[in-house]
Amino acid sequence: MKAVNDFVVIKKVKEEQVKVAGLELTEKLDTDNRYIKGKIISVGNLGEGIVKENDSIYYDKHAGHGITHKDKFYQVIRVRDIVLIE
Repeated sequence: MKAVNDFVVIKKVKEEQVKVAGLELTEKLDTDNRYIKGKIISVGNLGEGIVKENDSIYYDKHAGHGITHKDKFYQVIRVRDIVLIE
């Protein structure tokens, strides 16, 4: 699978669940955080030089769309939706 143009294929990174005062907080309860952590699987030709495969990034949780490839779920976003590279 190879991304094209300014698209990036990413795999969402599951954040650790946090316990606060005995309550387990999951990402579904994290309404204050607008960004999601992901790992880049493939970069389109227009995104090369900005990001590369295996980069850890944060992207807008409303960005892109999901795709299933070989029974695995990925998110496809545009390079402009990436807000931070670790």
